[in-house]
Amino acid sequence: MSAIPPVPYGESRPLPPYRALFAVDAKDFTGLPAAQHGPVSELIPQLVDTALERAGLHELRDAKRFPASTGDGVIFGFDPVHLPFVLWPFLGVLDEVLGAYNQQSVGPRVRLRASVHVGPLPDDGRPGDGNGTARNDTHRLLDARAVKAILAAGSEQVTHLAAIISERVYEDVVLGAYTRLHPDRCVEVAATVDGKNFSRRAWLYVPSPSGNLVRAGVLPREEPAPPAAPREESAGSTETGPGPGHTGNTQRVGEGIALMGDVGRDLTYTGGTTYRGTNQHWGGGDNVAGDKRVGGPEDSR
Repeated sequence: MSAIPPVPYGESRPLPPYRALFAVDAKDFTGLPAAQHGPVSELIPQLVDTALERAGLHELRDAKRFPASTGDGVIFGFDPVHLPFVLWPFLGVLDEVLGAYNQQSVGPRVRLRASVHVGPLPDDGRPGDGNGTARNDTHRLLDARAVKAILAAGSEQVTHLAAIISERVYEDVVLGAYTRLHPDRCVEVAATVDGKNFSRRAWLYVPSPSGNLVRAGVLPREEPAPPAAPREESAGSTETGPGPGHTGNTQRVGEGIALMGDVGRDLTYTGGTTYRGTNQHWGGGDNVAGDKRVGGPEDSR
């Protein structure tokens, strides 16, 4: 006889133990030929285990809780004591393992999105172990538009992994300084999923950002760009000269496009992939970091 679900708020009951969660999904898995689905599904957990071993996390590799294949990825729970080491060095090592595999492989490239979360989940040896809100949120984070956009925009030769870290993990582990992963390596994002009633604050970490991601302001720069000096205009000039450079580090963008830097002429905006810089809070528009110029339709390129 199946267990009867408890009545919400009918009585108090023990809180399930907190379990950390790690999940990965392969980019463009459904676009592979059907004959490659099985082999790639088997390969992904092997690559994850190789990275765990190389990162020195043998105990975690052998003590996964309620592991499961998702077809194009894997998910498993583990003791939260390992969270600092999953964030660093494991995510970086996994990126290296993927890069080495992709460099020598004659088959399809394996590029992964990863999510890291923590929360109370049943874990007492029953069939329903691991099921709960924390697990659902882990999958939602994995499908968030922000992490998908970063992996899609990053160079397939350089960026093999994009990770999204939940707010709870970020605050407890990263801001708590229990991990070597510095907050400045992370970018705050609004994690939303198309077609789902889901919106959370989260943080992106890209172990190997390609040049175009850095140029777009996805990751923090070593030194802030100095403000541009005002330019004197000649008499009768109709061109609008650039003003002082952007000196703040926070923007809140609703619909539209946010520009950091000097604005002149010759920028065409057509929408597309969304990027966010450090300490920027995005809405639905594109965020462009760097010096840009904007002009009328006749100047579009």
